[in-house]
Amino acid sequence: MHEILEFPGLLRLIDERSTAFRSAIASAPSLDVRVPTCPEWTLLDLVRHLGEGRRAWAATITAGPDATAKAAPEGAPAMPQDREALLAWLAASTQELLDALREAGPERGCWTWWGSSQSPRTCGAVARHQLQEIAVHTYDAQLTVGAPEPLPEEVALDGAEEFLSTCCTTRSAWPYEPTAFDFHATEDRTWRLTTDGDGARVARVPAPGTTPAAAVGASVHGTASDLVLFMYDRIPLASMKTEGDPALIDRLRGWEFEG
Repeated sequence: MHEILEFPGLLRLIDERSTAFRSAIASAPSLDVRVPTCPEWTLLDLVRHLGEGRRAWAATITAGPDATAKAAPEGAPAMPQDREALLAWLAASTQELLDALREAGPERGCWTWWGSSQSPRTCGAVARHQLQEIAVHTYDAQLTVGAPEPLPEEVALDGAEEFLSTCCTTRSAWPYEPTAFDFHATEDRTWRLTTDGDGARVARVPAPGTTPAAAVGASVHGTASDLVLFMYDRIPLASMKTEGDPALIDRLRGWEFEG
């Protein structure tokens, strides 16, 4: 698969990853254990974040394109403590999100936090980012219960591009010497993030080695799943193959810009 996931595929995968998240929660001996990749949270905190967060995004989507902030869901039931009821509450949270997205459709505008990035401010872009948030937190839950799995290939390939488009592109000027960063997935996909006085923008390149690399200051190589997990600080840079100046990658990750 080499194109951006279509809206029905995004909804299918949101449901699929949410089911995988619930399976990890159902298998946990205790929900009081710390999540290694989110050490400030217990597994129960992670459940709360995912469940309440999906209901908030459902309310934001339903509020329509004129909303000026993330919406708070009205009349939402409190998170239960009983495991069986908790899993049902999680499933209902996912369903609220999916129902809101289906009702709105991919082209309708929606409030988002990502400002001037290359990602549009539409319900389709919200669905794309929601898939990644759920997928990464599913990895968190699986890791906590001792059964981590790579992100599915179609989720990860879309996720690496989505992260770069949503979280790394901006019209804010790059305050350093212009450069570029290549991200190579072993599944034969490469993205180039270019940074200069006009900001940061991302584009796919045909394949590693087929485009001029003189301006590329640093490159990161790995499976698409590992790239996404690295981007979300789930695995360290040391676990990835890199080329060029690794200090540039640290500079990119530490760059704070106005969205």
